Amino acid sequence: MKKVSGLMLLMICVAVSACHKKAEDASASVNVPAPVSATPPPTTNSAPVELTAEQEEMQKKKALLEYGMMEDQYLNDAKGQWATSAKASSTFGDDRNNVASVNQGSNVTGAPDGKTWSNNQQDMGFDWLELSYAKPTNVTEVRAVFLGKHAAESISKLELQDTDGKWNTVWSGISDQKEDRRGERTWFVRKFEKTAYKVKAVKMTFANNLSHGYKEVEAVQIVGE
Repeated sequence: MKKVSGLMLLMICVAVSACHKKAEDASASVNVPAPVSATPPPTTNSAPVELTAEQEEMQKKKALLEYGMMEDQYLNDAKGQWATSAKASSTFGDDRNNVASVNQGSNVTGAPDGKTWSNNQQDMGFDWLELSYAKPTNVTEVRAVFLGKHAAESISKLELQDTDGKWNTVWSGISDQKEDRRGERTWFVRKFEKTAYKVKAVKMTFANNLSHGYKEVEAVQIVGE
């Protein structure tokens, strides 16, 4: 009986030892999670960097330089042509029979010189300005020079007249041109495929209620050859 008890005790010890080893093996096979980084991920909502007074001044000068280069290119374009005559649907002072020379359509002829045409309504109806050119040409671009934002934001249609007198609409819609605060003038520029016909006149239509205020146009240039 003692031999049997000793044998049974030995078998129990072996079994317990085997179970303990399996538990250790199982514990060793468990994947240990990677440590969590203490550094938070970068955020995209970081505060904007404040510029120094010197940096702000440099940015202003850069904008002025870019504006000057753009304007110089337009003014000295060998393919550009300025209007020689102009007429308009209205002129500031019409309703009082008191039209001053500083507002007449003839001021729009030639290159920009500070003189402008101004219409008679700030926010009612439509107005148009028609410009004629000495040399009919195949046109690829029209550049209108405005003072302030009202004309630039309210222009709604651009038409070209061929040598037979037919008007052709090359653009219409809502103007995306805003006041250019880099300089005194805002250039409204529209490019398109070269016209198959010779252009002798340009007509611009303004929807007065799109931008409250008098529309002031200084010059209109066509580009072509």
